[in-house]
Amino acid sequence: MRPWPSLVLAMSLAVSLAAGPLAAKPLRYLALGDSYTIGEGVPEYSRWPEQWCKALRRQGVEMAMPKIIARTGWTTDELAAAMEAAEPLGHWDRVSLSIGVNNQYRGGDLGNYRVEFTALLQRAIALTGGHADRVWILSIPDWGVTPFARSSGRNRAQIGHEIDRFNAINHEVALAHGAHWIDITHISRQHGAEEQMLVADGLHPSGAMYALWVERLMGSH
Repeated sequence: MRPWPSLVLAMSLAVSLAAGPLAAKPLRYLALGDSYTIGEGVPEYSRWPEQWCKALRRQGVEMAMPKIIARTGWTTDELAAAMEAAEPLGHWDRVSLSIGVNNQYRGGDLGNYRVEFTALLQRAIALTGGHADRVWILSIPDWGVTPFARSSGRNRAQIGHEIDRFNAINHEVALAHGAHWIDITHISRQHGAEEQMLVADGLHPSGAMYALWVERLMGSH
């Protein structure tokens, strides 16, 4: 004799309650970039991708530990080569991209940056299954305000002007593709000369600076 439908439903509910709520599958997150993404000079937990995941978890979003493909000094072409070497990269629920400061530092061509950045963004979108709204682009910080730039004798105003030109490109490309674009450049300009916002080299951000970036990222959700 088969049980009544209401009894079947009650039994199923009882089993579910006994087992507890189903655990949400953690979102997979890939962070692509350079020294700012790998967190030059800071412990792993202070990197902004790590801090972002922690902030999202506090809001109830299940996040896996981020996978980071980034290295100090990388330009757009070097990041692209590293991604090729890491294939197959698989599918990701979130991807972030922050690249270009070393193109500027080395005097790279703006037109070439546009081509290579566009290709990187398109690859990032493809890694999410074509969902551009799951990709976050961070603008390039202005290292010209740092003590390192001051002591190096470089033209700090020119650095800022060049950073703006590179950022105009990644902003335009991000919007054209429907990705999020997060302006953290103004944060770097506001706090980039403060000792507590930098690591010992007087150039790269500290965990405190990255925390401000994460606040801005959280405001984009």
